[in-house]
Formats: sequence, C-alpha cells, structure tokens
Amino acid sequence: MSKIIDLLKERILVLDGAMGTMIQRHKLEEEDFRKGWFENHNHSLKGNNDLLSLTRPDIIEDIHRQYFEAGADIVETNTFSGTWIAQADYGLEKAVYDINFYSAKLAKKVADEFTKLQPDKPRFVAGSIGPTNRTASISPDVNDPGFRAITFDELVGAYKEQVKALIDGGVDILLVETIFDTLNAKAALFAIDEVYNELNIQLPIMVSGTITDQSGRTLTGQTTEAFLISVSHMPLLTVGLNCALGASMMRPYLQVLDKTCSYGVSAHPNAGLPNEFGKYDETPEMMGQQIKEFLDEGLINIIGGCCGTTPEHIKVIADLAKEYSPRKIS
Repeated sequence: MSKIIDLLKERILVLDGAMGTMIQRHKLEEEDFRKGWFENHNHSLKGNNDLLSLTRPDIIEDIHRQYFEAGADIVETNTFSGTWIAQADYGLEKAVYDINFYSAKLAKKVADEFTKLQPDKPRFVAGSIGPTNRTASISPDVNDPGFRAITFDELVGAYKEQVKALIDGGVDILLVETIFDTLNAKAALFAIDEVYNELNIQLPIMVSGTITDQSGRTLTGQTTEAFLISVSHMPLLTVGLNCALGASMMRPYLQVLDKTCSYGVSAHPNAGLPNEFGKYDETPEMMGQQIKEFLDEGLINIIGGCCGTTPEHIKVIADLAKEYSPRKIS
C-alpha cells in the first residue's frame, strides 16, 4: 500500500482506458461468451463483457497488455458488472466469485510481467467496482416515488462478495467507480470496510463519481463538493470523476475537487460525448489537448480514459503526464 502512496507524491500515475471499446473491436458472437463455462446456460449472454475473463481470457489479457504497453501504471479488472445484482439479468448470480477472482488473476498476471521487465515502473491492478444497475436513492416507478428496487443491506452483501473475490484474485487497489448514486457508493465502502476488518487487510481505495450533465450534478442531484463530503468518512487514496462528460466539460468539477479534496484527485473522462450512433469521435490528439489543461493547472494525481478511449489515447496521455508534477496532496 505504501508503494503506491509514495508514487502518487512523486509522479502522475496513468490509468488505463475503456474495456468495452476495446472488446467491441473483436466483433464477438454468442459462443464467445459461453466457451468452456456456460455452454448450456439457458439465457443469452452476448454483451455480458465480464464473462470474457472466463471464456475468452486471451482477449482480456491482450487488452491489459496493450494498455500497459501504452504507458498505463494501473489497469482495471474486467468486473464493472461483477455483482449478483448486475449478473441477475443473465441468470448468473452464482458466477460472481469466478468472474471477479479470475478477472483479478488475469490482470495481475500481466501487471507482474511488466513489473518484472521494468522494476523501476511497477504496474498495479485496480479492482473495478461498478455502480450496479439499481439505485438505492431513486424509485424506478414514477407512480410510486417511495419504492426502491434494492435495499442498502442487499447492496452491501453484493459488494462484499465482489470485494472478497477481487482481493483473493490479487488486486492492489479497489476502485469504486462511475458513481451516480452516492448511497450505492456508501454501501460499497461499507462493504469494503467490513471485508478489510474480517480479513485484517487494507488496500488503497479509489472513488470516482460521474457528473451526468452540465448542471454539475450526479444523477441523484449531488454537486461535486457534496459528493466529496459524502465519501470522505473513509481513508481514500483518491477521489475523482469519470465517464459521462468529456475532458473539456469535466474540468470545472475537477477544479472543485482540487480546492476541497485532501486526497489525491483522479480523472478518467470519455473521449468526448457520444455521437448520434453512440460512438466517440475525439482523437487521441484532441483529447490530449484537453487533458493538458488539467496538467497545466496541477489538478491531477491519476489520469486515464473512460468510454471511447483506447491504447492510442492512453499513450498520448501517458506521454503528456511524464512532463508534469502531480497535484500536491494536502
């Protein structure tokens, strides 16, 4: 744990880019999501990308390798939907431990290979913990605003299962990301704390919220500062923002974190906003120019990419980050 904390003070660390964008390049079919594990499963599995750590580990390993080669210090596990809550859509609640454990093992194997080749540039694995597809703060039924599709305790149980498997698989960091409902995030943090106490272990924790539009608020209505206050009861490595907005629109909210946050600050924005076909048009050079503004202002400790970003984007970002000192952590 101390190694990454020390590195965070020495230089800007680089996170990887999008997993889904890279997977889409492979034009996978139903059989790719079943191979060797779910041959007889009675539900369509195409699009359940977390399964590929089990059924097509060659693809996921290659994606991790490409991001490390591009200059990433940290790659995320392929576990964004790795809870029983998200996997229930596919009838795969019982596959959750394997999804997380093998995803972590796979990423850690590649990270160790690169660390061995470059001991002066150690590589790390962040266990990706997504927000789930249910929210604890908003009713999915417009006719019943008091209804909730999930309870806090159910979220805690789901996250505990995921966290234990990620730790068993060897992750170095836990990343609670793309937070649109801070109550969900607080359930994840509560689960992490319980697991740490049970296992007598302590890994660094990154927390990353998502601002949904130019109002500067999360989906559940929190401002960036309110979000920060809501998660600051935990000892965190970084608090940051990812997804939703492109880099240029994310900048004002990173400035808020810079002024108010006593932790490190992270950012992994999308490659702009999606076009009418759901694709991301910002080239690595375009995105690099916007990221440069973050670096010029000294806003960042960890920088990477979210939707639409590729190893080409991360290479430009990593090359830029080398030229700058990290934000000072108070």
